Amino acid sequence: MALLSRIRGPRDLDRLSPEQLDQLAAEIRSFLVDAVSKTGGHLGPNLGVVELTIALHRVFESPKDKVLWDTGHQSYVHKLLTGRQDFSKLKMKGGLSGYPAQAESDHDVIENSHASTVLGWADGLAKANEVLKKDDHVVAVIGDGALTGGMAWEALNNIAAAKDRPLVIVVNDNERSYAPTIGGLANHLATLRTTDGYERFLARGKDLLERTPVLGKPLYETLHGAKKGLKDFIAPQGMFEDLGLKYVGPIDGHDIEALESALQRAKRFGGPVIVHCLTEKGRGYQPALADEADRFHAVGKIHPDTGLPIASSGADWTSVFGEEMVELGHEREDIVAITAAMLQPVGLDKFAKAFPDRVYDVGIAEQHAAVSAAGLATGGLHPVFAVYATFLNRAFDQVLMDVALHKCGVTFVLDRAGVTGTDGASHNGMWDMSILQVVPGLRIAAPRDADQVRAQLREAVEVKDAPTVVRYSKGAVGPAVKAVGRVGGMDVLREPAEGTKNPDVLLVSVGALAPMCLEIADLLDKQGISTTVVDPRWVKPVDAALPVLAARHRVVVTVEDNSRVGGVGSAVAQALRDAGVDLPLRDFGIPPLFLDHASRKEVMAEIGLTAPDIARQVTGLVSKIDGRFEEPTDSVGAAEPAEAARD
Repeated sequence: MALLSRIRGPRDLDRLSPEQLDQLAAEIRSFLVDAVSKTGGHLGPNLGVVELTIALHRVFESPKDKVLWDTGHQSYVHKLLTGRQDFSKLKMKGGLSGYPAQAESDHDVIENSHASTVLGWADGLAKANEVLKKDDHVVAVIGDGALTGGMAWEALNNIAAAKDRPLVIVVNDNERSYAPTIGGLANHLATLRTTDGYERFLARGKDLLERTPVLGKPLYETLHGAKKGLKDFIAPQGMFEDLGLKYVGPIDGHDIEALESALQRAKRFGGPVIVHCLTEKGRGYQPALADEADRFHAVGKIHPDTGLPIASSGADWTSVFGEEMVELGHEREDIVAITAAMLQPVGLDKFAKAFPDRVYDVGIAEQHAAVSAAGLATGGLHPVFAVYATFLNRAFDQVLMDVALHKCGVTFVLDRAGVTGTDGASHNGMWDMSILQVVPGLRIAAPRDADQVRAQLREAVEVKDAPTVVRYSKGAVGPAVKAVGRVGGMDVLREPAEGTKNPDVLLVSVGALAPMCLEIADLLDKQGISTTVVDPRWVKPVDAALPVLAARHRVVVTVEDNSRVGGVGSAVAQALRDAGVDLPLRDFGIPPLFLDHASRKEVMAEIGLTAPDIARQVTGLVSKIDGRFEEPTDSVGAAEPAEAARD
C-alpha cells in the first residue's frame, strides 16, 4: 500500500503519474477486499468505482466542489481518498459509517442513503450557487439502478430547465442495483453500451469525406446538419438530449485518462451534462464477479481468498418469510409478489424461481410499487409487496390514498423493522408503526418468532378489503416463544403466580421483543411485582380485549421496537382512555432521535431499551404508586436509561 498510505487528501492525487494511478487503483482494491472481509460492508459497489472516484477527485476540488453520492454505499473509495483509511471499525460504534457522514468529513455532503435523491440535492445546490454567484461545481454520482426511481426523473426535468446552470451528472452504469437493473431505462442504457459512439463515427466520416473531391465537403456539412437523427440511429442518447441535457459517453469507467477527459469537458461546459460511465460491479475480485445474485453488493465477514462467509447465523426472519411465500404460492394462484429492486435481500428469490410469471421487480420505485399493487388487487389478485421498513416511508401517500382509500387487499411485508444498527440512522426501521397508525382500515401484525411470521402472513393474505402489514426484524430469528393462553386475539406469554388476585403490571410485548419482555417479567417477579405478559400479535387496531384485561391490573407497560412518538404505546394509551380505563401507563420504545451506527445490542443499550433498564423504571413506578420511594435493588439493573420511556 505504498501509494495509498501517502494519500491524505484529494490533492495528493495531482502529482501521480498515469502508471502510479493504475497502481493506486490496484492498491485500493486490495485494501477494500482485506478490510471489508473483516468487518462486512458494501464490497462489490466500491470495487466498481475505484477509477471513477480517483478521476472525480483529480478533476474536481472537493470540498469546495460538491461531490454527491446517491445512496452512498459506494463511497468507501471516496473515504480513502479524503483521509479516512482506518476501516478497522467500519459500521461499528466509534468507527466509520458505511455511508457518507457529515460528522466524519467536510467532503461528505449528504448521508441519508435512500436511493434516487441525489439529483434533487444537486439541483438545489446548483441553484444556490447561481443565486449566491459562486463558481463551485456540483457533481452528482448516480447509478443506473437509482435512475429507475421517479424522484430522479422529477429532478432531471427541473435540471434540464436551466440550460446555463452548471451541473455534472455522472451515471455509474454497472447494469445493477442489488441485482441486474430492469425496465425500459435499463434497456435504453444497454443500447447505449453496445453501440459505437456517434462522435467516433462522425470523425471517421469527416476524414473520408474531406479527402473526397468536390462533393466531400457539402456531403459532410449535410451529414453534420443531420446530426440529431443520425445520432439517435447510431447511439440513441436522444432521450437525454431531448430533455436538454448534454450527453457525454459512454466512457470506460475503468480508464482513468478517458474519465478525466470526459469530466474535464463536462466541467467546462457551463450547463447540465450527463457523463455516462460503464463500470463493473465487483471488479478485480473473482468471488464477487462470480456471484450472479448481487456481485457481493453487501457482505458479512468473509474469507478474503474465497469470499465464503466465516460463520453462518442460522435461519433468519427473511428466509422464513421467503419459504412461506413459496408455500402460499403453491396453494393460491392469486398470490403475486412485488419487489423494489431487492428480490434477494427481501427473500423473494425462491418465489421468483418457483413462479417467475408472478413476481414483479419495479426498480427503485416504492411509490409505483404501492400503486401498482392497488391495481393488481383491484384486478383480482393479492399482491405481497416486500420492502425494507425504512423504505416504505417513501410510499406513505400511496398506501393511504391508493391502497387504503380504495380498500385494496394488499399485504406489505416490512423487513428489517426496528433497530437495525450498523447501517446507521437512515436504515433503522423505526417509523413504520407510527406512520401507519393514521391509515384508516390498515392492520399491522408484529410477529414475535418464526412460527408467528408464518401464521400472521397467512392471516394477512386472507384480508381482501384492506391493506395489511407484517413487520419483522433483521438477522437471526430466535427460538419460538410459546403462548400459555389467549385473551381475545392476543397471546398470553406469561401469567402471574396462581392465586394472584390483582396483578401489578400488564406488560404489552410487541413483536421480536417478546424474549426481552419475559426477562423483564422475571426481574419484576424478584422484586415482588406480579406481571402478565401479552403479545397483541396484531397491534393495529388495538384488540378490544386489551382495555378489559388492563383494568384488572394496576399499571400498563408497552415495549416496542419503534418510535415512541405515535407508536403502539400511544395507540394503547388512547384505547384505554376511550374505554374509560384510567391507569398509569409507561411506554418504552425508540426516542425521536437519529441513531448513530453501532450494533443492535449497543444501540438498544444506549436508548435504554434493555430488560434491566425497563424493569428498573417499572419497579420505581410501582413503588411510587404504593407510596414507597426506595431505589430498586441492583438485581433489577442500575443503568440509567436514555429517554426510553415516559409516564
